[in-house]
Amino acid sequence: MPKQKACKLCNTIYEGDKCPKCGSKEHSENFKGRIVVLNPEKSEIAKKINIKDKGNFAIKTR
Repeated sequence: MPKQKACKLCNTIYEGDKCPKCGSKEHSENFKGRIVVLNPEKSEIAKKINIKDKGNFAIKTR
């Protein structure tokens, strides 16, 4: 199973060479926490941390 990475720019968790959301190749394999956003319009947490898309996001990247 490939190692999951978190984008340092948008905090998206992904597998592969570059971030599917922003296209950045800057990533970290060390990240803390995970937020899964299913409905960003209704999610209070997504509003607080300024996430406007569905997906898996890291809380903190190193």
